[in-house]
Amino acid sequence: MHLRSDSFTPYARLAADFAFGKHDPATHFALAGNENPHLAWSGAPAETRSFALICFDPDVPSRGDDVNQEGKSVPIDLPRVDFFHWVVANLPPSVTEIARGAHSSGVTPRGKAPGATPSGGVQGLNDYTNWFAGDADMGGDYAGYDGPAPPWNDERVHGYRFCVYALDVAALDLAERFTGQDLRAAMAGHVLASAEIVGLYAINPDAR
Repeated sequence: MHLRSDSFTPYARLAADFAFGKHDPATHFALAGNENPHLAWSGAPAETRSFALICFDPDVPSRGDDVNQEGKSVPIDLPRVDFFHWVVANLPPSVTEIARGAHSSGVTPRGKAPGATPSGGVQGLNDYTNWFAGDADMGGDYAGYDGPAPPWNDERVHGYRFCVYALDVAALDLAERFTGQDLRAAMAGHVLASAEIVGLYAINPDAR
């Protein structure tokens, strides 16, 4: 399989149009465009009965002690964990492209609801659901695409992995409020082929 995007070049910096947050010289952080990037894929096996889509960031700090703290920085060598930004299952095999902004355009406080996507299939919860839990202004269910917002004091540039999977089943057995981890578990043993493209992003202008 092959995955491409008209929105960014592999291993190049993503534009703030596709991010949840961006650098602000006065406050460190400001909300950004939060559009999903264009994606198109080809070369799936003839036996494909559905597609799944995941975007995740494997570079999220494993500890939050120093995250977004004035006068501190998140060290580049801190162990990192996955953070899911886009989780979609049961896309029909006829769908091989998602237009820029079709699943998200702008930040939605309290999140977008899980359920059907504009491209078919169903969208699961991304990890902003947990990140904003308990926040009076932003807390809620965040489904579909919500883009990068790495810590504004992180020394590391994050790599955002957009992955498409060709599956041998038309519909996975998933709960209504499924997560990226749930989708990974449900796909086990059903993946015929996959493809990946990586975009880079940082809010910290000194990240490397």
